[in-house]
Amino acid sequence: MPSPPAAALPVDPATLALRIKALAREAGFQRCGIAGVDLADDEAHLRAWLADGLYGSMDWMARHGDKRSRPRELVPGTVRVVSVGLDYGQDDDEAWRTLGDGTRAYVARYALGRDYHKLMRNRLQALADRIAGEIGPFGFRVFVDSAPVLERALARDAGLGWIGKHTCLIDRDGGSWFFLGEIYVDLPLPIDPPASAHCGTCARCIDVCPTQAIVAPQRLDARRCIAYLTIEHEGAIDEALRPLIGNRIFGCDDCQLVCPWNKFARRTDEPDFRARNSLDTASLVDLFAWTEAEFLQRTEGSAIRRSGYARWLRNLAIALGNAPTSPGIIDALQARRSIDDAVVREHVEWALQRHDAG
Repeated sequence: MPSPPAAALPVDPATLALRIKALAREAGFQRCGIAGVDLADDEAHLRAWLADGLYGSMDWMARHGDKRSRPRELVPGTVRVVSVGLDYGQDDDEAWRTLGDGTRAYVARYALGRDYHKLMRNRLQALADRIAGEIGPFGFRVFVDSAPVLERALARDAGLGWIGKHTCLIDRDGGSWFFLGEIYVDLPLPIDPPASAHCGTCARCIDVCPTQAIVAPQRLDARRCIAYLTIEHEGAIDEALRPLIGNRIFGCDDCQLVCPWNKFARRTDEPDFRARNSLDTASLVDLFAWTEAEFLQRTEGSAIRRSGYARWLRNLAIALGNAPTSPGIIDALQARRSIDDAVVREHVEWALQRHDAG
């Protein structure tokens, strides 16, 4: 936990900032920057988004009040934020092939391999420990999507990229296929210049969104977002949205796939991010046949575990309802018709009716 700000650093702050960035690269991060803690403009944006109810059922977005936009209140003593990025981009062509094949299941690229949270958290902790090893004890706390943190705003202020119209962070030299993590510190380090925006008049991400969830630049209606619907949302999904979901069973990447800046994205072969269980090419029928025990075993250490088995089947039922009609797909749906889950049964019936097999 952070201690009160030190009276003086054992090294020059600018020299230490450069050293931290070098250590971050040695720890496996492709980008690193340092931000201040003033997020007043972003706080106003967040408050307006919450006031309009665009967060759906994610009550935790509002639960912590302004701590999300006030690092000092979340972690007393914080004066700077070290923001890092870790690339996870792989083969965009394979993503498009899966989206174009209605018999295959589309899983967001970030979730194909192991859950990134533990990997990044361990690397960030190791980075903080190395800093402490060189300058002595200091106050810090590590975050990887694990607390109320405005990580994209902080990353922007640290110079890692700008927030695009789709609300994802974009690095001019590296696209948007990267994870973010932070270390809140009590070290008075020099602040990096924030990244400037370069979306211009491009609106490809807004135009491509299957459910038109990007209602304005940098304004996302989570209630229509496929990532929210397939991962966070419990219960039935609005029938009007189901056909628009297509074969996306866990998350959605369309807005990133069409972003022209991702031609500069760096591809990675990080072993932990390689696709498991052939999820980059798996068929809907095969995944729908998993028992709960298989689901738990195959998603161990995966972000997909977050959805839970019932939502997994619900999402697959929707995708099967959107798939080209075939005996195999109808048989798969018929096999789940009497499942002991009312929500899944409802979506199975809907899917069968889509194939005139209800």
